[in-house]
Amino acid sequence: MTRPAQGAVRRAVTAAVEYGVARAGIAAVRALDHDVIGQAHHPRGTAGRVTAWEMAHRPSNRQRSRWVVSLLGRQPGQVLEIGFGPGLAIAELARAGAGHVYGIDHSGVMLRQAARRNAAAIRAGRVTLIRASVDQLPPALDGPFDAILAVNSLAFWPAPAQRLAELRRRLAPRGRMAIASQPRCPGATADTSRSAAREIEDLLSGAGFTHLSTQILPLSPPVACVLAASEETGG
Repeated sequence: MTRPAQGAVRRAVTAAVEYGVARAGIAAVRALDHDVIGQAHHPRGTAGRVTAWEMAHRPSNRQRSRWVVSLLGRQPGQVLEIGFGPGLAIAELARAGAGHVYGIDHSGVMLRQAARRNAAAIRAGRVTLIRASVDQLPPALDGPFDAILAVNSLAFWPAPAQRLAELRRRLAPRGRMAIASQPRCPGATADTSRSAAREIEDLLSGAGFTHLSTQILPLSPPVACVLAASEETGG
């Protein structure tokens, strides 16, 4: 076997082992910690690190992040992500050429992982990550932002209608909002995703957003992303 082929085999075996260890770790933690279901909401401790690792390495999560970023079209100047998790979408935005990418997450575990993933962009002054909650945004994030996005985090927001209205005020004229949801509940189907999209549409409309459109990425279950603009947008 050639050296490049040997390297490819080693990488494949390592990835398989790491994935298996992560899955086993989650199963073991679930047996010990009845609160582990909350790790997706607020990863912390050993269970949170395992959850964060799985979120970062799940292929569908990576595909979902690339897709949501692509839906924003031309790369805007200043972008804010709410609930950046392991930093996948942050990295995609930076690679796509966004002027400056800001992100918040209330999990210290996620902040550390996302900071490692985006270390070069942070050093270059192109990415700023802050530990904060959507209901307590720091003054530094008053905007205006050319785009704001949230990927599978809206369901965890307190008073989401109020939060969306506050975020709309932080958008620049012609600014865009992208809210994506891929339901992870047991038995989730395409109907579950469509229902989530309708709920997001209702919340955005109620918060004063206009020009709504919904896009679907056919994963299992599908990802629904609702795009919207502030009412000041002219087109």
